Amino acid sequence: MMMLNKVMMKQSKVAKCAIKVELVNDNYTELKGEISGPPDTPYEGGNFVLEIKVPETYPFNPPKVKFMTKIWHPNISSVTGAICLDILKDQWAAAMTLRTVLLSLQALLSAAEPDDPQDAVVARQFKENPDIFWLTAKHWSHAYAGAPKSYPEFDAKIKRLVDIGVDEHRARVALSSYNWDLEKATESIFS
Repeated sequence: MMMLNKVMMKQSKVAKCAIKVELVNDNYTELKGEISGPPDTPYEGGNFVLEIKVPETYPFNPPKVKFMTKIWHPNISSVTGAICLDILKDQWAAAMTLRTVLLSLQALLSAAEPDDPQDAVVARQFKENPDIFWLTAKHWSHAYAGAPKSYPEFDAKIKRLVDIGVDEHRARVALSSYNWDLEKATESIFS
């Protein structure tokens, strides 16, 4: 336990207090978590909101956590926010805390596991076209999590689809899924 506390203190220094948990409606089973995108990742500068449901059997069973902020990451569903992370499933231990969970999610943003994906489209892009993955993840971080950098060329393609009646998020998903190829994205939307 002492070692775990030392590790947690070290991790929290690394995270620079960039995690937060608060109650929702004064209910201890419903929490809102927030993590900052780690430095040197496409998520840097973004603030990601998480829904945390704490079961009555906690700490013997893990909390149910999902991203409420849309994110482009192989281990997080770009549709539902569901997370593929072992400590939220079979590797949970009663000694773990919500802080451990948030720090682990922050670490997951730094080190994706594309061979154990939650989102196969994102994982394929991560492996086959890492440069486009990086730019796409940065774009999503800007669009949904308030990260500072924007990509005018991506915004222009989204605008072209929005101008013909496509929902902005749907346009972003289609373009992201087809490596920003406007023709293929348009075909996928209208086929």
